[in-house]
Amino acid sequence: MPIAAPKLEGYDADQIGLIVVDHGSRRNESNDMLLEVVAMFEKLSDYPIVEPAHMELAEPTIAQAFDKCVERGAKLVVVHPYFLLPGRHWDQDIPDLVTAASYKHPHIKYLVTAPLGLHELMAEIMDERIKHCLAHVAGEADECPVCAGTGKCKLRGS
Repeated sequence: MPIAAPKLEGYDADQIGLIVVDHGSRRNESNDMLLEVVAMFEKLSDYPIVEPAHMELAEPTIAQAFDKCVERGAKLVVVHPYFLLPGRHWDQDIPDLVTAASYKHPHIKYLVTAPLGLHELMAEIMDERIKHCLAHVAGEADECPVCAGTGKCKLRGS
């Protein structure tokens, strides 16, 4: 069931563009995971304009995603760092890249949200992942989608 976007004075829900941004990687499979996250988010939310972006090392860039949001009708662009914790990328790098991207669109407002950070659902997700991996090494479950085919989910050491 989609989570309704809050009403923001002066903006209809279909005028809010959302960019989900990760670090970016030289590994295509890592970058492809962002596309999966964005697809899952689109199904869960009611934002009609959602674009993926990588902070560096891959495309689409933040600037490309910002342009695409505006092309799709966004009057407000919300950039969500798909990062676990705050740090330099959230404090400085992403806001600087978003500010630079906004220069082409001076009539567009933007917001950089907090990263995922501290949230009780993160603890639930950790617990679920750990239990699944333990069940896998006990022979009670298949590998999770992240580990599938990598051979990484196994007991090591003596």
